[in-house]
Amino acid sequence: MEVFYIHPDNPQPRLIEQAADLLRKDQLIIYPTDTSYAFGCRLGAKDALTKLKQIRELDDKHQFTLLCRDLSEIATYATVDNVQFKQLKAHTPAPITFILNATKDVPKKLAHAKKKTIGIRVPSNPIAQALLEAMDEPILTSSLILPDRDDILDDPFDIEELLDNQVDGLINAGIKTTKLTTIVDMTSSQPEVIRQGAADVSDLLL
Repeated sequence: MEVFYIHPDNPQPRLIEQAADLLRKDQLIIYPTDTSYAFGCRLGAKDALTKLKQIRELDDKHQFTLLCRDLSEIATYATVDNVQFKQLKAHTPAPITFILNATKDVPKKLAHAKKKTIGIRVPSNPIAQALLEAMDEPILTSSLILPDRDDILDDPFDIEELLDNQVDGLINAGIKTTKLTTIVDMTSSQPEVIRQGAADVSDLLL
């Protein structure tokens, strides 16, 4: 595992570029988001996705999330109408994952097998944003929850120790406060909160 010590508020461009390079090479990394550390890989990466599914013991019912820089990329991956777009705009960037209907451009392995949905999230974390900027495309993201534990790992040294041989890279930005994202299903006419997390979305549900 390659470890990058990156400043949480002022990420060093050289190190961000090195981490992005791992993603471009179909490698699986762990990086900080606005809620906690998370797994990340390039969209369409085969090996990294296989590794991720093995580590987390995920099945085809798992809802994957795409981390996006902003909403400009959203139409490529999810179908949204004007009302939904305004709702999303008012609530990004934020620790909220929006479940939306996936477009045909989303690789079949990533869209939810039965529902054909995809999670979309715009983070405010400087490292996540710098990484997305360097990649110039969304990053496939999954929570850092391991099958035999119910907590999300927040200490990068613990993460390194536990996953050293299974993951290719780790961005160490110090201990993160772990919060869960709020998950909102936007696939029907009325938004529905699937999981209440760090963000309050009560105004969405009016």
